[in-house]
Amino acid sequence: MKIIDDNLLNDVIRQAQESPRLRMNYNFHQSLDDKCHRFLNAVEVGTVIPIHHHVTKDETFVILKGKVQIITYRDDGSVIERVTICREEGRYGVDIPKNTWHSLECLEPDSVIFEVKEGPFIPHEEDGILTIR
Repeated sequence: MKIIDDNLLNDVIRQAQESPRLRMNYNFHQSLDDKCHRFLNAVEVGTVIPIHHHVTKDETFVILKGKVQIITYRDDGSVIERVTICREEGRYGVDIPKNTWHSLECLEPDSVIFEVKEGPFIPHEEDGILTIR
């Protein structure tokens, strides 16, 4: 059993702070080939996960600490919706349907989300990242 507590969150936050990308995952799944991916994603201010989508996979984010903004987009890159998830504000997470363009931006230092999506991991092909012209 893996316990999600302050010690684990603080360790992953420290790794994110030291990372050039200002983010770090802690995987609960054993392999990138597993059918269900469950992980912590610690992000720092300055982290922006680019606009992307998962053609066949839903994705769920639940905030454990801090504040992040999730943005969804149309195919042309225009914004559909912005949602800030933050426990103190009573918005705990989002569920993003498959094939929905989305991005994530960290709004508060030491933020951590619990993320779940179907595996296996497949690196984004060229059409998986949205380039706004």
